Amino acid sequence: MMISKQTLFAILLVLATSLSLGCERKEEVPSPTDPPWKPAGNEANITGRISFTGVDAMPAMMDMSQDPACLGSGDSASDEVMTKDGKLRNVFIYVKSGLPRVSFEVPATEVVLDQKGCRFSPRVLGLQTGQTLSISNSDQTNHNVHPVPKANREWNQSQMAGQGPIKRKFTSVEELFPVKCNMHPWMLAWVSVLPHPFFAVSGQDGAYAIKGLPPGEYEVVAWHEKFGARTGKALVKPNTDANLDFSFDGSATKAESNKGTLKMQPALVLP
Repeated sequence: MMISKQTLFAILLVLATSLSLGCERKEEVPSPTDPPWKPAGNEANITGRISFTGVDAMPAMMDMSQDPACLGSGDSASDEVMTKDGKLRNVFIYVKSGLPRVSFEVPATEVVLDQKGCRFSPRVLGLQTGQTLSISNSDQTNHNVHPVPKANREWNQSQMAGQGPIKRKFTSVEELFPVKCNMHPWMLAWVSVLPHPFFAVSGQDGAYAIKGLPPGEYEVVAWHEKFGARTGKALVKPNTDANLDFSFDGSATKAESNKGTLKMQPALVLP
């Protein structure tokens, strides 16, 4: 049987693409079949601060006029960028690679995401695969909870004022994805689902701590929704904490997430 040049070219193209994909380096993700993690007693922490070298500015005001209950909260300042004394809040810091190939126990503690003052609180959070996310509505108005992941199932559920929490679990690793409220378009939170507990969110003073790491060298990522990601290396020695600081200069970039480019807003300076 004769094969045309066009057919032969198509076959070769498919084979070349398959080989190329097969050669790509994939990040190793712990599996439930891996041996369970057992602390050896020589663990330590990675600690540091997130600096902001950009120019602080007054916060942009969010237009909440479509819902009088939201206006009653008395706070319409955007919390997309929050800085104080040259430190940046709400940066998500996590271990990207370097962990031993083990499985980590899923915490029984639920991670809470509240809707209060017509905004999500906290703005940024992390949880492990299989851990419960409990979403509350503390407002006297209705909301609509709409996570937009890619690796996990997207869903969209209304939550009435006074309604009990919505509880969900995410089974696939997904570094960061947005949670929206379709009824209040200014509301936004960011969720990361990881296969391990080694992550943190920077506080008002820019400080963070990733606790209980076994000795080893780690690739660590610091991510901000407006300023993108920074990567660093940390060497954790037995019973000795490692320090790793990150710096953001205020240059807006495309967020490495499912959200894409975010609306540009000036920094929020905390008193």
